[in-house]
Amino acid sequence: MYKLVTMYRRVDDEEALEAFFVQQHLPLAEQLPGLLRSEVCRIDGKPGGESRFHLTYALYFPSQEKLLMALASPAGISLLQALYPWLEARVISWYYGSAWGDDHIQPYEAAA
Repeated sequence: MYKLVTMYRRVDDEEALEAFFVQQHLPLAEQLPGLLRSEVCRIDGKPGGESRFHLTYALYFPSQEKLLMALASPAGISLLQALYPWLEARVISWYYGSAWGDDHIQPYEAAA
């Protein structure tokens, strides 16, 4: 499985950020072809204090190829165009990479 994660930083106008996320980002992302599932995480804090991030939004695809195809689709282009001003303002950042669940985690064994 492969995922794209968008991270939203905290801003002074969190209402505007939330409005964009709920009214534009979510609906546009849900139209991406090949999307298996999505996950929102509203960030409460980090160890030792407040986080600089407000939320993360993860989109899961069967493979990197399917993610890239989705981003190149008309729905993907619309999503990227909507996100671009927020990226330019350094309010969001993103990354993508391989993802796996508990069924693929191997127990850690310390070296003897």
